[in-house]
Amino acid sequence: MSTPNTHYGAQRIDTVIKNCKNKTVFFSGAGGVMMSSLALLTKKMGYLVKGSDRSRTEITEELENSGIEISYCHSRDNIDENCGALVYTVAISDDNPEYLRAGELGIPRISRADYLGYIMTGYKNRIGIAGMHGKSTTTSMCAQIFLDAAKARIAGEPTIISGAAYGPMGGAYYIGSNENFIFEACEYMDSFLDFNPTVAVLLNAEMEHVDYFKSLDQIVNSFSKYASLTGSGGYAVANADDRNIMRSVNGYCGKLITFGIKNECDFRAADIETARGLPAFDMLYGNEKVFRVQLPVCGEHNIYNALASAAAAYVCGIDFESIRKGLESFAGTKRRMEYKGKIKGADVWDDYGHHPTEVGATLAGARQMCPGRLICVFQPHTYSRTAALRDKFKSAFEPCDIVLLCDIYAAREENIYGISSEGLASVVGEKAVYAKDIKSCAKTLESIVREGDTVVIMGAGDIYNIYKELDLEN
Repeated sequence: MSTPNTHYGAQRIDTVIKNCKNKTVFFSGAGGVMMSSLALLTKKMGYLVKGSDRSRTEITEELENSGIEISYCHSRDNIDENCGALVYTVAISDDNPEYLRAGELGIPRISRADYLGYIMTGYKNRIGIAGMHGKSTTTSMCAQIFLDAAKARIAGEPTIISGAAYGPMGGAYYIGSNENFIFEACEYMDSFLDFNPTVAVLLNAEMEHVDYFKSLDQIVNSFSKYASLTGSGGYAVANADDRNIMRSVNGYCGKLITFGIKNECDFRAADIETARGLPAFDMLYGNEKVFRVQLPVCGEHNIYNALASAAAAYVCGIDFESIRKGLESFAGTKRRMEYKGKIKGADVWDDYGHHPTEVGATLAGARQMCPGRLICVFQPHTYSRTAALRDKFKSAFEPCDIVLLCDIYAAREENIYGISSEGLASVVGEKAVYAKDIKSCAKTLESIVREGDTVVIMGAGDIYNIYKELDLEN
């Protein structure tokens, strides 16, 4: 069971944080990508910051190197009268000892979403990227457009909070001026309803997070509420090709800007050509071609991400030439088809995909740039998702020649669904091989891979540990 969201308003949080000048702001679960970004941002604001997490990672080591003390356990002893505020994620359990201890001591407990919502209120343009898939990539694309525009002195330097590290930002966050704030708006547990966007970007909506969302209507309603947060003076940037997104903006009170490939919309990609998986297309605004762009990342899904980024930048005053330059200089987000090296002459790519739709989209793009066999090493993420979307994985893996399946990454769950990767392999068919744990997966991969193959290693759990087992060449 998850913790309740206390729903502190921005004004109340401002009072709490200002009262923390001689106290600690404590981040419970500081090792998360977004939590770590908020912790670092808070430290740069001049506050004393501490935190906790279950294990040591590259992220927690970065926090420690920045002067933030990290405890590698969740303990009530981590919270005392010197703590002025506890920032937590709604994914932690309601019996979390730090959360409970803060309550006993009367210390304000602020959800991560509420805290992020507070942080952004000091910015003029607040661009929130929402959607079941593509949030981190689109956030990074937007970031690149605004970073390039800032270098050209067309706009002030953006402040960015992302769910994934991006090379030109030097991590998952970037601190700029108070003009433009670009952030990833996560829909899990309706966290994005605590934010304060002026531009709500809506990429896509379908069944996901089935441990929280019980129906598609519930999801559409949540996205509708998120869009409405902009008020009548704001913008919703919506995917015209996604039926559920268009349902969510029906009756939207602000200025609606649409993007897509198939349906009539404001920003549209036309005359799409693909070479080795990399798309080039004409960007149309209305019916007028404003530029042609060559994307440095593969797949149709990235065309949608680019269209959304372009539309969001345009409504914030970025000109079309700067948008084109930003899209073409996009460097690719960490763990989103990130090139890792070679095994026996085969290219190895790393990807965070875990939902069948994003798995299928990524593998379809990989297929286009793959000269030989396409091998996917996949770690399913959570029992609830794997059980609910089990049958959709067969079509997701259609572009592959071979699929190696690790055991399901449990995350916060227990297996009450009777689901397993061995069972999933039977759904996918003859191309699927159940390889059990990460070490077994690595051993099996090295025994079958050959020169000319393309390997995509996918998952949102700890599948990245496979690289410790593989003999990769740069």
